Formats: sequence, structure tokens, C-alpha cells
Amino acid sequence: MWLADRWKDYEVIDTTRGEKLENWGGYILLRPDPQVIWNTENAAPEWKKLNGHYFRSSKGGGEWKTYDLPEEWSIKYDLKIGKQLTFNLKPFAFKHTGIFPEQAANWDWFSSLINKAVTEDGRTVNSERPIRVLNLFAYTGGATLAAAAAGARVTHVDASKGMVGWAKENAVSSGLGEAPIRWLVDDCKKFVEREIRRGNKYEGIIMDPPSYGRGPKGEVWKIEESVYELVELAAQLISDEPLFFLISSYTTGLQPGVLTYMLDRAIVAERGGKAEASELGLPVRAAGAPLPCGAAGRWIV
Repeated sequence: MWLADRWKDYEVIDTTRGEKLENWGGYILLRPDPQVIWNTENAAPEWKKLNGHYFRSSKGGGEWKTYDLPEEWSIKYDLKIGKQLTFNLKPFAFKHTGIFPEQAANWDWFSSLINKAVTEDGRTVNSERPIRVLNLFAYTGGATLAAAAAGARVTHVDASKGMVGWAKENAVSSGLGEAPIRWLVDDCKKFVEREIRRGNKYEGIIMDPPSYGRGPKGEVWKIEESVYELVELAAQLISDEPLFFLISSYTTGLQPGVLTYMLDRAIVAERGGKAEASELGLPVRAAGAPLPCGAAGRWIV
């Protein structure tokens, strides 16, 4: 398991009865988690100090009940490469807060690859050999900011105008407001198809597709039906001097073995290199075992 175990401003305190108790920069939130199928004693004192609790509805969706929780606040993450990112948070629809903290394991992985290429190969965003990274389903920009902080020129694509706006705010908060990031509100598959026709290439490609979603013009996305085709298409955008390809997913059906198989078929068979996959996880203070948080597949040359 690839653990996101370097957080200082975030912690999973405890898990039980379908919920996880978390500390987000000093604010204690209780949220549903489908992986938590056990019933254990909730002895941590934070159970009695909630600032926010997301309740699921039997009719679908749910709502927040808050107690002395600000409308917005921020937390920071220190990348292994020595750069700090700042994320603006708020409780919003479907239990989310604005970032997926388990992804920090991936941020450290690819930002280290980018930083090494910059420092050892002399490739920078201003040179004739820039490191170009494409981030699909880019959400509020965690991966975008990690890549930009490491020295990459990033193309950030998400179907939600609101999420792209939020990502821009995170960039400003992280001191990356002037970084070479191209912000696009677009359907990810259609954008990739246009990039293929344009002949554009990228040294790094990142995607974290949702289980289900809609594009800006109502395009329907169902991960089981569409993800492999998108991986095949995106593989055509890999440059002649590639660094990595990353796919991650919280969808139960996309286990590590499935992700490895897709990368082997779509990329390794044509480009060589190595594909590997693992579960993503977060440490839990009150337990000896980490909390599984989906999976990720990685390809490197």
C-alpha cells in the first residue's frame, strides 16, 4: 500500500460504523466512508468535539451539520521536494471538503520525478525541453500544484467551472498564481482527442477519473465503460522523453490488478517501461492498520 503518511495538518483519528473521524487543520469532521464496515469502540476524545458531521440521506445525498466550523479554512502540505502547498477547504455537496488527502502519496512520487529531471537534466519550464504535464479530471488542483511546484508546465482540465476556479485559488494560496498552468473547463476525453489531432505531447500524464460524471455540455462519463479507451487515447500523448503516467481511482471495481493490466496493455506493450499498482491508504491514529482509499497505477520508463 502507498501511504500518505507525511501530513501535518490532516489526520484520520478513528473509524467505525461506516464513518471516519478526521482532523482537518484543527477542525474535527465526521464523514461517511464506504470502506469502514467494522464496528469498533470510539474511545478517542475527538468524538465529543465535532465541528462538522455529514449525514447520509436514505433518499440519496446528504447534508452537513456544523458546530463552530468556518465557511472556509486552509491546510498545508509539505512535498518531499521541499515545496509547500496550501489548500482552501470548505464543506460542500456529497461530503467533500476540497481535497483527497490520500493523493499526497502520488504528489510526492511524481513531483520527485519532475524535480529530479529539472535538477539533473536541466529541463525547466522556460527551456527548449520543458516538462509538460497533463492533469485530467483535475478537481481542485492538488496534483496540478505539486507538478507546478516541482518545475513542470501543467495543463489542468476539469469539466466543472467551479472546481477549476477553486484550483486557481489554491494556486494563488500556494504561491503559484503566476506558475505556467493552463486552466481549462472541458470534457476530458474530447480534449485528449483534440490534443492527439494537434500533435501535442506530454512528459507526464495524470488522471483521477470519477465513477460517474457529466461534462460541461452534459457528456456522460461511466468509468467502467470509458476508462480503458481514455487510457489508450491518453497514451498517444506521451512524449519521446516521458517521465510518468498515473491513474488513480476510488471506484471499487478498479483494483490494483485491473490498473496494472490496463497500463500493461495500453502503454507497456507499445512503449516498454514498467507498470505497477497498489492501494492508496491513510494512517489511522486509533488503529494499527491504515484505511484503504482506492488504488493507483503508475508507469515509468
